[in-house]
Amino acid sequence: MKVKKGSLAVRVGSEDEDGGFQRFVIPISYLYHPLFKKLLEKAHEVYGYHTTGPLRLPCSVDDFLHLRWQIEKETINYHHHHPYHYHLPSSLSFHSC
Repeated sequence: MKVKKGSLAVRVGSEDEDGGFQRFVIPISYLYHPLFKKLLEKAHEVYGYHTTGPLRLPCSVDDFLHLRWQIEKETINYHHHHPYHYHLPSSLSFHSC
């Protein structure tokens, strides 16, 4: 399946999870978000840099969906309410990481 320009395919989940791995297409802008950067660092620790196919992320689908929701919520709040200040939540835990 082709990924449109400005997007990136990621693979989330584990074989132990119901449904196993799931593929998501996310905006490339996520790569610059501090919460997503933490997840990328964890992916590097777990899988290294050399992988084939979609970028594999070491968290459950539920945790990834929560992360995606958090990024989208912050992006909306940033653009609508805080045009000059960016506020990062104090913590976000990934139960599976």
